[in-house]
Amino acid sequence: MPKIQVNGIDLFYDIKGEGESLLLIAGFLCDHTYWSLLMPSLVKNYQVIRFDNRGIGRTSAPDHPYSILQMARDAAALLDYLDIKKVHLVGHSMGGQIAQEFALTYPEKVQSLILLSTLARGDSLFNSVIATWGLLPGILDLKLYQQVIFPWIFTDEFYSTPGMIEMIINMAINYPFPATKHGLYHQSQAIIASDTKDRLHHLNFPTLLLVGKQDILTPIKFSEQLAQGIPHAELVVLEGGHGFLIESPEAVASAMLKFLNA
Repeated sequence: MPKIQVNGIDLFYDIKGEGESLLLIAGFLCDHTYWSLLMPSLVKNYQVIRFDNRGIGRTSAPDHPYSILQMARDAAALLDYLDIKKVHLVGHSMGGQIAQEFALTYPEKVQSLILLSTLARGDSLFNSVIATWGLLPGILDLKLYQQVIFPWIFTDEFYSTPGMIEMIINMAINYPFPATKHGLYHQSQAIIASDTKDRLHHLNFPTLLLVGKQDILTPIKFSEQLAQGIPHAELVVLEGGHGFLIESPEAVASAMLKFLNA
């Protein structure tokens, strides 16, 4: 799978399928593989582009401050390299923050916008949690780190499925491209610093907002704030928590495709 040199980093990307272009942007601690369970549904009708944000996966993790705008510029540089003029833009969590900044900076590249489990601006609780997540990799081993953050990501129903959490933790521990401590720290600081609240009215695209009913990290109130600020936004609440791309991939893919097909 290929890499390109953009904005001082080596950026890893993956393209599958044919049709209109769909750019998927993952969140904190997640690389392009976080979308894997949705891919069979999406690639049937779309050219799906995924990549690893700076600081994660097979993309470079420079040890200096990142910003959400900088990561949006990385995504735009990838599209320029691929000579893709316009995309349906999709972002989950931190990826949703990147997608907002991308759409505000490069509106000519955006055909529609899908924001999943994300926010315009963090409140004190959210920012405290994210700041802690950025610091803990320097203190905890990877297994314990996952055990600390997963209760914020997955629902009780998911935890109640025998062996499910253990399987996810083992997959993370054995993943051949582990995140760096400094990469996660710089991503966390970028999340906290991001604020699009007063610019949401500039997002003049067909927009779908998806959030899990049981999401305690980016609760429904964050998506409601986005819906109030974005002129053409539709808010859909699904079952599940922040990790509904893993818990309920069929429901998420179905909602996305219904919006895109319309």
